[in-house]
Amino acid sequence: MGPGASFDQELIRSPWIVTGQMLARTSMSPRRLEAQAMLLMLMFLNASGAFVGINIGTQVSNPPSPSDIVSILKEKKIQHVRLVNSDHQMLVALANTGIEVMVAVPNDQLLRVGQSRPTAADWVNKNVAAYLPATNITYIAVGDEVLTTIPNAALVLVPALQFLQSALLAANLNTQVKLSSPHSMDVISKAFPPSTATFNSTWSSVMSPYLQFLKTTGSVFMLNAQPYYGYVKGQGIFPLEYALFRSLNPNSQIADPNTNLFYTNMFDAMVDATYNSMKAMNFTDIPVMVTASGWPSQGGRNEPAADVDNALAYNGNLIRHVLNNSGTPIQPNNQVSTYLFELFNEDLRAGPVSEQNWGIMFTNASAIYSLTFEDVATTTTDSPALRGMFCVANSSAPHSALKQSLDWACGPGSANCSAIQPGQPCYKPDDIVAVASYAFNDYYHRTQASGGTCNFNSTATMSSTDPSHGSCIFAGSTGANGSDSGAASGPASQDSFASHSQSCWLTHLVAALLPVVLLL
Repeated sequence: MGPGASFDQELIRSPWIVTGQMLARTSMSPRRLEAQAMLLMLMFLNASGAFVGINIGTQVSNPPSPSDIVSILKEKKIQHVRLVNSDHQMLVALANTGIEVMVAVPNDQLLRVGQSRPTAADWVNKNVAAYLPATNITYIAVGDEVLTTIPNAALVLVPALQFLQSALLAANLNTQVKLSSPHSMDVISKAFPPSTATFNSTWSSVMSPYLQFLKTTGSVFMLNAQPYYGYVKGQGIFPLEYALFRSLNPNSQIADPNTNLFYTNMFDAMVDATYNSMKAMNFTDIPVMVTASGWPSQGGRNEPAADVDNALAYNGNLIRHVLNNSGTPIQPNNQVSTYLFELFNEDLRAGPVSEQNWGIMFTNASAIYSLTFEDVATTTTDSPALRGMFCVANSSAPHSALKQSLDWACGPGSANCSAIQPGQPCYKPDDIVAVASYAFNDYYHRTQASGGTCNFNSTATMSSTDPSHGSCIFAGSTGANGSDSGAASGPASQDSFASHSQSCWLTHLVAALLPVVLLL
């Protein structure tokens, strides 16, 4: 910590602290329509939170077979994929897997689709309808960064969306499959500070009807948010830690001067800049979905930030950040589902060395680095062999060393640190030893069976004294009655309990309403 900064300030500003939290034309009676609308609304409210999916590119000289790719997705428990086209072999391989699929109208097909309603209908029939319901197609991405890469096609973007929407309506698929178009951050003229961000006025005549289409159809704004490019183009304006979701030095905090909101990472700032750009055009109810975000694992001699360590740090921290459902500083309740860029290195991509090295795997399917796509906060830490044993912080270790180890445990270490966030039972802003002890112990109990240790650069030690206190229960605690406390992974927050209660209530209500709706 820097001079004059309290541990409370440092804790709040750490990147692992949450900073904020179809109806077709029909002759149905109004009463039945209203009841069905209510049912659909309740089912929507009962949906799960944000997810992390992955992009699968095609510029690969010797790609694995579609069946092998699906096996990899299953092994890594990846439930959402974005295809850059509508490859029919992949769509067949993905059938009956339950994996949600985003297909795409490639840029080289956009002009034909956007100039002909029959062509758009044919595209939907051949690339979507033909594979449903076996293949769970949920989104169509129409083009990719059209406004900034092929501006001559800008005027057909909205017509293409409208023609495709008409085709989905005709096939009765408009509630299952949503349409949008991914944009790069380059459509925003000045992204920081987020509060004053606006879309480039060059695209106003396209952006307004585009946003109206998204609002009318209940779709999302697709954003390719790449902090790697933001960091490189910034030429030192932003710290590398800010791009990688790492803890910032107290003297280098990033704040929006108009809102006084702190940004612990560039990803959130990019998303909030998009929300405010839409707000500047009087659209405030369109959620953002990030369709590409990642970090290259290798670069050329003039690309020092592109390396394996940074790629692992960014992607690992991004997954944890998305899965904690925290939203952004301006939109704490709007969760941001994200597709990681990307599954395989694309060795045929043009450009600098980094452009061919965004994958988490080589084309021979060997891993460049290891990532988990599960919500580590929901995995158990209960290990009978470790009950009564605790990994705690060494009280004599320097606070700076404890802080560094704490950041690692809650970041790359994948410890569940929700219980030490502000307002939670293990939050102690003035006691870094107690807070670090909870994180170290959670990490140790999660990973000991697979080789995890209680060391943390000599800032931790084993103890048989239970550090649990009040409602703050440590993994390994047997509780006051001598039995397993059942809270090994840390106390559930009020938010998670409320979410579970709401889910149960909504499930029962939907079950009660369904017979009534069907009888109307």
